[in-house]
Amino acid sequence: MSMNAAPEIAFSSEQGKANYEAARRQYPAQAIVDLKAMRDNMRHLVATVGGPQSGTAVMGVVKADAYGHGLLPSALAALAGGATWLGTAQSHEALLLRQLGIGPDRCHILTWVYNGTAVPFDELIDNDIDVSVGSLAGIDAIAAAARKLGKAARVHVKVDSGFGRNGFTPEGFDAALAKLVQLAQEGVIEVIGQWSHLAVADSPDVPEFVESTERQIANFNAFTDRMKQAGIAPSIRHLANTAATLDRPEIHFELTRPGIGLYGYEPDPAMGTPNTYKLKPAMRLQAQLGTVKDVEAGHGISYGRTYLTPQNTSTAIVPLGYADGIHRSASGFDMEGAKHVDKPGGPVRVMTKQGPHIYHVSGRVCMDQFILDLHGSAAELGIAEGDTVELFGPGRGEEYGEPTADDWARAADTISYEIFTCLRNRIPRLYEHAPEVLAPEDLAKLDPKSIL
Repeated sequence: MSMNAAPEIAFSSEQGKANYEAARRQYPAQAIVDLKAMRDNMRHLVATVGGPQSGTAVMGVVKADAYGHGLLPSALAALAGGATWLGTAQSHEALLLRQLGIGPDRCHILTWVYNGTAVPFDELIDNDIDVSVGSLAGIDAIAAAARKLGKAARVHVKVDSGFGRNGFTPEGFDAALAKLVQLAQEGVIEVIGQWSHLAVADSPDVPEFVESTERQIANFNAFTDRMKQAGIAPSIRHLANTAATLDRPEIHFELTRPGIGLYGYEPDPAMGTPNTYKLKPAMRLQAQLGTVKDVEAGHGISYGRTYLTPQNTSTAIVPLGYADGIHRSASGFDMEGAKHVDKPGGPVRVMTKQGPHIYHVSGRVCMDQFILDLHGSAAELGIAEGDTVELFGPGRGEEYGEPTADDWARAADTISYEIFTCLRNRIPRLYEHAPEVLAPEDLAKLDPKSIL
């Protein structure tokens, strides 16, 4: 009987169990997404801004396939938790949400990243999708589409308050205002919002970053004043990301845009852990071991011989690699290997006869797999091919034997966002608690094979 280091799955039905077994036959790894955790995270974020009657709405940011969690299921869970807006960077995802049955009577949708010479502004306008404008060319293009369609475009004016990415600078804002005022008077556009992005709101431990955020807020307010003076005061302002939603109530304004918080993570470990903010990570990534074998001391592991086994041992294959989104930078080296440096690889929770144990990636991550040095005999440990191991989940951290995406981020020298957004779609996404969280009409929108 194979061993299981991952939490037991909360199956909703016998069909859910069958779906899980089918996914295991399809691929030797699974991303299990807890829709109840996602709904509850959104409920908490809505409560943090004062609740539905506070005058501050909450957007569930579901860009990039909902940070790798799955666009539609995540959007529906966010709405079940009280979000009244959804946000996607790319326009095709905004349109897809409408096509999948989330209509304008259900929520507003905002999109903001596009090539202004080719984006289907006409489709966005026709589907009642709000569009960000942050360039003169963008204003002209959306106005042309609105005129052709005979329907006013709902626009949010993006301002560069100090981030240095998209949006109008203070110096270029007069030219933008002139166009916006003219088009608003013509009825071609409706100025709904003003917004911006914060650069370092997730670094409360760095005084100069706190000062930088204060400057951004002051700049944002100055842009608002200029819009008011021009006669196009925004009815909705939004500046707060997850970090500011959690700890800067003075800038909640009429809308906040939590992204990473919906999925259960803090924006930066400097702010604490998910538990600090009553959030629960929604995804866990597990895999079934491939080849388990004995090797002798001094055996090279993976490409480049960057890891040599220090003693006779057993190794185990985890059948996930950088083609699945497992970062090559999460490889593990030892002093005997070619790099002559100790660097722990990403952590993996493995069940043994003595209980769960954390092992680390040994050697370089390959395209489709990586290797674990078990530092002992697999037979004596009780580890065998087919065992289910956990790469990360909603645990307390590697030091407690419960690895998280934050632990993998440290191993890969990146951030938790990149750990799950990079997971490829060849890993099946399976959804726990879907019937509990979603109304029957929403449940029917999901792929039935994905429901556990």
